[in-house]
Amino acid sequence: MTRPLPEHAGGRRTRSERGTRLLARRLAASFRGDEIVLLTGELGAGKTVFVKGIAAGLGLKNTRQVVSPTFTLINVYQARVPILHLDLYRLGGRAEIRDLGFEEAIGEAVILIEWGERVDFPLEALRVHIDVEPDGSRLIRIDRPGQRKKSRLS
Repeated sequence: MTRPLPEHAGGRRTRSERGTRLLARRLAASFRGDEIVLLTGELGAGKTVFVKGIAAGLGLKNTRQVVSPTFTLINVYQARVPILHLDLYRLGGRAEIRDLGFEEAIGEAVILIEWGERVDFPLEALRVHIDVEPDGSRLIRIDRPGQRKKSRLS
């Protein structure tokens, strides 16, 4: 059985997609249903794999439907709470990101944003950064926002 490796000074290490999904699934178990998660990392780092784990943790039965929304920009999944999965890779700036209209779902869905570093306006969110290590493992750092209040764009 593949499990996440022990806690590392800079985050958690996983050595397989299964381990990455398991870590994300465990994280999602504590979600209330109104979280925003900004995912960062290079191409192929495992952002979509992490999203699959969160979706599984939120009760999505068929995680095969979770695919990167690089060209569709937003995918919606129905689990115990609605899940919005966004990919900002192809977007150029604040106006294009705001045109997606995801802020209407803040507080009413779990919003997962790949290429979250492209959000250039204040947004209270969990921040997940995935680094690919030389041995192929993943180092996953999760930064939680300070005091949780109702998330909103400013």
